[in-house]
Amino acid sequence: MEPIRKAALVQATIAEIGSARSLDVTVSQIARRAGMSSALAHHYFGNKEQMFLAAMRHVLSLYGAEVRGALETATGPRERLEAVIRGSFASGSFRREAVGAWLNFYVLAQTVPEAKRLLHIYQSRLRSNLMAGLRPLVGAQALGIADGIGAMIDGVYIREALSERPAERGQAAEMVLAYAAARIRDTGVAVPG
Repeated sequence: MEPIRKAALVQATIAEIGSARSLDVTVSQIARRAGMSSALAHHYFGNKEQMFLAAMRHVLSLYGAEVRGALETATGPRERLEAVIRGSFASGSFRREAVGAWLNFYVLAQTVPEAKRLLHIYQSRLRSNLMAGLRPLVGAQALGIADGIGAMIDGVYIREALSERPAERGQAAEMVLAYAAARIRDTGVAVPG
């Protein structure tokens, strides 16, 4: 039962943070959403910060799986770049409560070293995945473009977290893909078809 209850608490944490649009949620709220007592939640995680970190690990794990899944069918550098960008807006990560959680994890990373470490891992993997697609296309200019695409992806998440309209995954991915294409064109490097 412990893994099932922990998973329920993680899902409840993500839902509560997403609903509140802040980290200002209580263990009692989270536990109630998960259908258990706050004492049991404390037993499994110790404190609210540990619950937040477990939720962050879960969101990052889903994100990583979605990007890896998108990369499985990529056959060249352009397809790899597109897969990373599209995977960044896959349904598991780019939904209202997950987007709200992402934004608040950025806030948590400002004060909690473990959250900062997790965010750094995400950013490093994103950069590495983008660089793998960009390096064959633009050579030495890949790092600057990868960082710009990463900033665009993060910016779209922040904008989505603050939006009142429903999430538009396709539009978000297309906007970042258009940015990437423009940056690649601007390099003047002859990119193979």
